[in-house]
Amino acid sequence: MKTHKKSSDKINIITLGCSKNIVDSEFLLAQLSAQSLNVEHDAENSDAKTIIINTCGFIIDAKKESIDTILRYAHLKASGHIENLYVIGCLAERYKKELLKEIPEVDAFFGVNDIRTIIQGLGYNYYKELIGDRILSTPKHFAYLKIAEGCNRKCSFCAIPFIRGIYISKPIETLVTEVKNLVKAGVKEIILIAQDLSWYGRDIYKKPVLAELINQLSDINGIEWIRLHYTYPADFPMNVLTEMKSRSNVCHYLDLPFQHISDKVLKKMRRGNTSAQTYELIDVIRDQVPDIALRTTLLTGHPGESEKDFIQLLDFVEKVKFDRLGIFAYSHEEDTYSYKNFKDTLPSKVKQKRVEDIMNLQQAISKELNHKKTGQTFKVLIDRIESNTGIGRTQYDSPEIDNEVIIENTDNSLKTGEFVNVKITAASEYDLIGNVI
Repeated sequence: MKTHKKSSDKINIITLGCSKNIVDSEFLLAQLSAQSLNVEHDAENSDAKTIIINTCGFIIDAKKESIDTILRYAHLKASGHIENLYVIGCLAERYKKELLKEIPEVDAFFGVNDIRTIIQGLGYNYYKELIGDRILSTPKHFAYLKIAEGCNRKCSFCAIPFIRGIYISKPIETLVTEVKNLVKAGVKEIILIAQDLSWYGRDIYKKPVLAELINQLSDINGIEWIRLHYTYPADFPMNVLTEMKSRSNVCHYLDLPFQHISDKVLKKMRRGNTSAQTYELIDVIRDQVPDIALRTTLLTGHPGESEKDFIQLLDFVEKVKFDRLGIFAYSHEEDTYSYKNFKDTLPSKVKQKRVEDIMNLQQAISKELNHKKTGQTFKVLIDRIESNTGIGRTQYDSPEIDNEVIIENTDNSLKTGEFVNVKITAASEYDLIGNVI
């Protein structure tokens, strides 16, 4: 493996995949910057001679994007435009042997969960005293907080447990320190992420302690919004709702990936809950926090999903009227339980049609819900300024994936990272339009 150690090096880190990968890249940025290196993140038209690609290997589309990106930079290396190419992350963890053989232009492949190996493998020093330090790649007013690594669930379609390993929680005190450091850097909103927030603490505290973590984080001065992503429906920690109601800086927002509603499909997916339990959980959450925004992720086309099962899924979306919804077509991933035990017989065009049907329905629901917000006033966090327009979010929206609030800024009074009160004057399927009051 070729290594280098020149203070004049410029390194460009390319991050693909989910927000958990973003956090991994931010820790890597901090370590490399401590070497007196010029480090960039997702820089376009970069003149960096060293490229590190942090890959995703979860489903077919993500794998294709990762491979296409690697091949693009491999071509640049072969033509002499870059000197060093390294690949890290989920794809490298899952397919290292195959990638070594197929893309020899890559200097080295590194997996996940061991930043020390990556740093030292690149030929640099690993600074233990920098553990927990990050250089944010997001706007400085919000940051993702990864509270755990890995997963102990046994969903039949998911490759994450054997890519990222068993569930390992970060201690509460470590996370509190990390958030305090983020506040010093200007962060006002933290978004809690993990493969499964609901499991948090069971490994080190012998019980789920997500609510206790939220309680301590909400006490930190400077944190105005705490947002929860990826809570697992089975064994959902109900005391989280108490924190949500009693703490003014805990957003009334919850990401619950239900995946499906058919009992037959849920059983094949090994999700650990039933249709009745799903509806009951939603009712309890909305009863406890009436204005909560519920986001879910669904999966259609799993082996054995009949037309009847899909109609049931459509009815579920229509009845519940989720505020936010994402849906994926099933990907037959090798080494998963579904891959080993079921045949993927449903044609791709049928899967895609089902995805489109769900999204068309959700688009109409989103439009209906948004129009009901007309005339109301919301606290909005400004994410960016584009020409004469401010783009922000309410507590009911997460960055990149949810609705945005569009605000006229002709007097240049809006500032990125500030909170303003906005009265909604108009709405579309995925945007609100309003004026500062």
